[in-house]
Amino acid sequence: MENILDRRLVLVMGKGGTGKTTIAAALGLAAARRGRRTVVVEVAEQQRLLGLFGKGARDHDEVQLDRNLFGLSIDPQRAMEEWLRHQLRSGTLAGLLGGSRIFQLLTAAAPGVSELVTMGKIWDLAQLERRTGGSVFDIAIVDAPATGHGLGLISAPGTYARIARAGPVARQAGRIDEFTRDPATTGIIAAALPEEMPVSETLDLEDRLAADDMALDAIVVNGVMPERYKAAEIGVLESLNGRGGPAARAALETALLEHRRAAGQSEQLGRLREEAGAGVSTLPFLFAPALGRPELEELARLLEGQL
Repeated sequence: MENILDRRLVLVMGKGGTGKTTIAAALGLAAARRGRRTVVVEVAEQQRLLGLFGKGARDHDEVQLDRNLFGLSIDPQRAMEEWLRHQLRSGTLAGLLGGSRIFQLLTAAAPGVSELVTMGKIWDLAQLERRTGGSVFDIAIVDAPATGHGLGLISAPGTYARIARAGPVARQAGRIDEFTRDPATTGIIAAALPEEMPVSETLDLEDRLAADDMALDAIVVNGVMPERYKAAEIGVLESLNGRGGPAARAALETALLEHRRAAGQSEQLGRLREEAGAGVSTLPFLFAPALGRPELEELARLLEGQL
């Protein structure tokens, strides 16, 4: 993950449920601590990020979360209106067309339009001169959709550039695609869990990106359990298992179950490190009823040590 927070755009991708939002938020805190004006972006109105910082839902509006740190949840309809305003050079025409029932039906039927305008909004947030005239950021960190939809999101501009070939749509889509594919401006991080299916999907994501001439910069494995016991200690626990009163037996069984889970995670981590081309970093399982600001600060600090 060397220098990844020096990029203009960072995409956090991976299987659903692997902690993409948490990792994106922690990366945002880490970038803001470096003095970079940072925006963390959710797509498709997920509305999870702002809740981690105790903020209420606000579609498509930038919300300050901390010093140098902002959050935004993209509303695809408003992203479409912004794109139309830019293309038509008229807010009135954009409003009329964007509000047209026929136009909405046409865009809903056209595959990839929502992804294209969403990527257009993300691209705009990562520019030093924004076409929408909004706030300027040093880095945009994106909590991308689950793997399949995430790949569709980042491939949409290139697809439209090839289909349109000429004209304003092709030119704009081509600029977005070029920016997203340039490793000097854009980095891609995969979020994973130390389990068989998430590891397999992460390896598949890396292969699919490579097939499209893109690459993972890093893999962050979330929720890693500590290995608390040495082999000799496990031997003692196993010899005592089943003995004693109910409370003692329950405690022993819990300790052994935790050990087995940690051992299974260690095996999957070893597999990921052996088979993946990208470097692998880890974040611990946090024994907390819910993630809040203190937990995010801890994860940001740990990520800073691995960047």
